[in-house]
Amino acid sequence: MSRIFSNITELIGKTPLVRLNRLEKEYGLNAEIVVKLEFFNPTQNVKERIALSMVEGAEERGDLKPGGTIIDLSSGNTSISLAAVAAAKGYKFHAYLQDSASNENKQILKAFGADYETIFTNPRLFELVAEYGGDAMKAFGKLLEEGSVALNAFATNQMESLDNPKAHYRTTGPEIWEDTDGKIDFFVTGAGTGGTILGAGGYLKEKNPEIQIVAYQPGVNSRPFENQAPEQPELLGVHPISGVPFIAPLLRDKGKLWDELIDVEAPDAYDAARAAAKHEGILVGESSGAALYTAIQLAKRPENAGKRIVALLADSGVHYLSTPLFEL
Repeated sequence: MSRIFSNITELIGKTPLVRLNRLEKEYGLNAEIVVKLEFFNPTQNVKERIALSMVEGAEERGDLKPGGTIIDLSSGNTSISLAAVAAAKGYKFHAYLQDSASNENKQILKAFGADYETIFTNPRLFELVAEYGGDAMKAFGKLLEEGSVALNAFATNQMESLDNPKAHYRTTGPEIWEDTDGKIDFFVTGAGTGGTILGAGGYLKEKNPEIQIVAYQPGVNSRPFENQAPEQPELLGVHPISGVPFIAPLLRDKGKLWDELIDVEAPDAYDAARAAAKHEGILVGESSGAALYTAIQLAKRPENAGKRIVALLADSGVHYLSTPLFEL
């Protein structure tokens, strides 16, 4: 039987689960840590799932026409995934990037034929933030709205699109449930745009309400826009959930969607990501380091001995080789 695919979008998903046996021994853990390696997606990150879902949803609704332009705003991964999906489907893509996006991410965007502009140096953004009383998310949404008019483009708007959690409900959650035979005690993920918690977390809770959903967010010293220590880097790709007006719209007014929320500082995330590379041969980015750090903290608790913790590792460390994460 032929195994030739029509294009790269057919390769998205079905990423593997791997147990971190050596890291468990290194830290003296009595719980089992299993990680879902999203860098097995074609552009090496989890956002490919939502990119395809948002584009196909727009196609089905007639919001996106052949040869059209797509725009979105991200710290890097969503833009890369949308650029790849756009290239595979014959669309143009324009990204609004956070200034802190890595050089690798910017180069990859260009390679896919996309263009981008950085937003934190955009005077219009600051006007909108002031207009909305400091609500950065509303300002980002308005910036996308204005961009879609100016560029005659479709704004996927990952922060508000219901096609975002739908992707994880249809794919990520079922994959984890099936690959573990339903034997899972904790699911660890970042809140981010809210898609993974709502989609994968929601699916797993439906299958077994006893599964604990643990979310992580930047610690107070690593949060963008809030008391960030000047000598400490921002935790890229990880959004704060509480205490700041930065919460993703998909998570607003949804109540408590997680069972526990853990703060992670950037240095701890870096250390965990480096440990994954050193002890397991798994090269991941800093948000994945935050997920792994969170999983390790859970595994250290005596009451969790013998439990299985599944952590979603969002992307590859290859995209961060020029950042402080892997600096020589």
